[in-house]
Formats: sequence, structure tokens, C-alpha cells
Amino acid sequence: QVHLAESGESSVLAGGSLRLSCVTYGVTLRTYCMAWFRQAPGKAREGIAGIDSDGKTIYADSVKGRFTVSKGNEKTLYLQMDSLKPEDTAMYYCAAEPMRYCSGPYLEPVYNYYGQGTQVTVSS
Repeated sequence: QVHLAESGESSVLAGGSLRLSCVTYGVTLRTYCMAWFRQAPGKAREGIAGIDSDGKTIYADSVKGRFTVSKGNEKTLYLQMDSLKPEDTAMYYCAAEPMRYCSGPYLEPVYNYYGQGTQVTVSS
């Protein structure tokens, strides 16, 4: 059974940095495509960073150059967030899809598994 658990909930000032973690259960990262999504109040869920089983990555324009997705080991996914802006305030979720269903990293919200999310608040 797959379970994803995000951590790293925090409030920071604009310009600061945060690292989110996603600990996975029932998942081996080398056999899954993974991604980070976020959702702000009143807005649709947005895919912001994806990584496939080979480590290839993709980023949304809104975070490119500021956020970095990486694998810590076979069970933990990270999102390093630098130069944070107030508009980055949202609930952040990690997502997983078995690699037999993905041909590369992707940001569309059609992953099979999502975590419960962790809140990030950036104040000016």
C-alpha cells in the first residue's frame, strides 16, 4: 500500500529558503515518477516540479531557477525552495506514479497517489 507523508511546514520571510520532504511507504523511487504540486486558496492544483525514475526533472515556469526537486534515497523525495515569494504561499503535496505509466517527468495532476500536504506561508 502506497502512503506519502510530507513534512517541512513553515512560515518564512520573502527571500528565504525551505526544504520540504516527502517520505514514501510502499514506493521505491527508482521505479516511480514523482512530483510536487501546490494549491493556494481559491486556485487549482499546480504541478511545479517532477522527476522520473532516471532522475530527469521538469519545472513549472513559476518556480524554474528557484526550486529543485531531488531524491535523497529510495524512500525520500525533497523540494528545495529558494528565493521564496509571497505568491509561493500554498499547501504543498508530493505525488507518485508507477513508472510503467509514465514515460518521463510530468506536471499534469493525473498521478495515482498524493500525500496529505504541508503548508508553506511566505510573508513579505
